[in-house]
Amino acid sequence: MYNREKLSGRKKAAVLIMTLGPETASKIFKHLSDEEIEQLTLEIANMNKVSPELKDEVMNEFHEMALAQDYISRGGIQYAKEILEKALGPQKAAAIINRLTASLQVRPFDAIRKTDPSQLLNFIQGEHPQTIALIIAYLQPNQAAAVLSGLKPDLQADVAKRVATMDRTSPEVIKDVERILEQKMSTLVINEYATAGGIDSIVNILNMVDRGTEKTIMDELDEGDPELADEIRKRMFVFEDIVLLDARAIQQLNRVIDMKDMALALKTASEDVKNVIFTNLSKRAAEMLKEDIEFLGPVRLREVEEAQQRIVNEIRRLEDAGEIVIARGGEGDIIV
Repeated sequence: MYNREKLSGRKKAAVLIMTLGPETASKIFKHLSDEEIEQLTLEIANMNKVSPELKDEVMNEFHEMALAQDYISRGGIQYAKEILEKALGPQKAAAIINRLTASLQVRPFDAIRKTDPSQLLNFIQGEHPQTIALIIAYLQPNQAAAVLSGLKPDLQADVAKRVATMDRTSPEVIKDVERILEQKMSTLVINEYATAGGIDSIVNILNMVDRGTEKTIMDELDEGDPELADEIRKRMFVFEDIVLLDARAIQQLNRVIDMKDMALALKTASEDVKNVIFTNLSKRAAEMLKEDIEFLGPVRLREVEEAQQRIVNEIRRLEDAGEIVIARGGEGDIIV
């Protein structure tokens, strides 16, 4: 028989997985790495009989830890401590908080993610572009888009490029920047190199800014760093985003796209994408397209991806020509 106090964290996780059952466990495994799944599976396989009492104790501990984390995210450690003390008593509350804070990591600039973007914009306007880029990289994409859109046009592309090419930032630099913003935030800094920024980060941001801001930034990047601009452009609108287009845009796309390309592109597409395309074709044209897909047989994934990219390129061309609208986050993209 096992004693909960002597169980390692991994063994407790194994008991928890066993208690939750296969259906819930399978959903949890989707969020774990292959190595973590292998380790947990090995722990479960090597476990002998686990008493119902131990299962209950581990489940209760997990519930208490989850509650504490929720309280911390809402109002910080002191708030969580006060709530837990009222519910569980000082001793148990302290034990839970100590276990959590031993491994607790809060993302840098956590406090400013609760700040209104317009207020934040006023505060960082005069900062160095690299400082602005570092702060933007840690914001939610919609917040970052609002801040980026509010910067001066000659600063937007510079900051966007710095976000895209940012890799790892040392804790010392983060502390320095946080010190500048100390009146607006209260957070714990991760004592290791923190990863933020990169191509995906700036793509998420640019996908939410208004078209004018995006065009200003991309034009500047085309001049200063065409390779980076091309890489960003490739990722900004992916094939599956076709579901975001309105019926008029889909119909316009269907008129100009070679249906052989469309059949190839839809080979691996989701049902949502297929339905959007089919419902905006005539009944006869939709049936013919379905037949073309069926008769394709096995094809190389690379060929499918190339066909999808050609269609994405055509969508971007149609948008640039003003023939279709891709809905974005700015007021200028509201359709009236």
